[in-house]
Amino acid sequence: MVLENMTPVGQTIKISAPKPAWLKTKATFTPDYVRVKDALRSNRLHSVCEEANCPNIRECFSHGTATFMILGNICTRGCRFCDVIKGRPVGYDLDEPRRMAEGVAALHLQQVVITSVNRDDLPDGGSWVFAETIRELRARDRRVKIEVLIPDFDGNFAAVETVLEAKPDVLNHNVETVPRLYPSVRPRARLGRSLEILRMSGDRSDPPIVKSGIMVGIGETWDELLDCMRQIAGSGCQILTIGQYLAPSATHTPVDRYYTPEEFQELAHAGEAMGFAHVESGPLVRSSYHAFDQVSRMEEKKTAGQTGGVGPEVTR
Repeated sequence: MVLENMTPVGQTIKISAPKPAWLKTKATFTPDYVRVKDALRSNRLHSVCEEANCPNIRECFSHGTATFMILGNICTRGCRFCDVIKGRPVGYDLDEPRRMAEGVAALHLQQVVITSVNRDDLPDGGSWVFAETIRELRARDRRVKIEVLIPDFDGNFAAVETVLEAKPDVLNHNVETVPRLYPSVRPRARLGRSLEILRMSGDRSDPPIVKSGIMVGIGETWDELLDCMRQIAGSGCQILTIGQYLAPSATHTPVDRYYTPEEFQELAHAGEAMGFAHVESGPLVRSSYHAFDQVSRMEEKKTAGQTGGVGPEVTR
């Protein structure tokens, strides 16, 4: 499929037109939505769903699920795609892992996704809090499934090992965008650093499921996107999520263009041809959206012998 009126390489425009129909969500506030919000407030917990203005928040909260954000709600980095508060956090709460586990118990959750802000002010980037949170959750329920979405810990690979040694079920670290856009979109990050985190996570004798995510519509070209996906696949990553970038405000990096549902389907086929066990690709897909459904679909494909090599890679 050939795209008409594509944005020239390197040029970014602000889209002022209304969002296409496939990006619109219905506002619903169910009793479960209120219950999840109340549980977060009563346990003094943060959710990335709220802090990052996720478009799926009403659906996820209504289904009794949330992605918990530890280490406070102030990030030490100034990434131009993210709506989390930027600033200089002071210290951190040593009791947070216990409260997190109590909050999960109050919500009767069997599957948990935990992420954090970047804490470059801490020597270990906050990796101990990740690990202790996993241990506290396991102490209350050894059956609970845990996905952690970790930052790059500013290149501290010992910090990554600290998290891995606590044995999460899924280790997620997002690449976010193509390397050309890193200086303007996430300047303190490095693609090579992120790929090494994915690689070392899968190289363990008892590896977790390894996962990453990327946004589209932020100024990348189709060829750049496919090349970045190939590099992620080459790291041994098993699950890839691909979703539409939506600018949180007029001060953030503007949307370059909106991908169609058909293009997301093409990207899913291309990714699985590269060797990903599962590619979750769609306009409203976010890294932690239906996180353990993604794992289930990956395992179903493995059982059916359908992982990798599903068809020719799509090029433009």
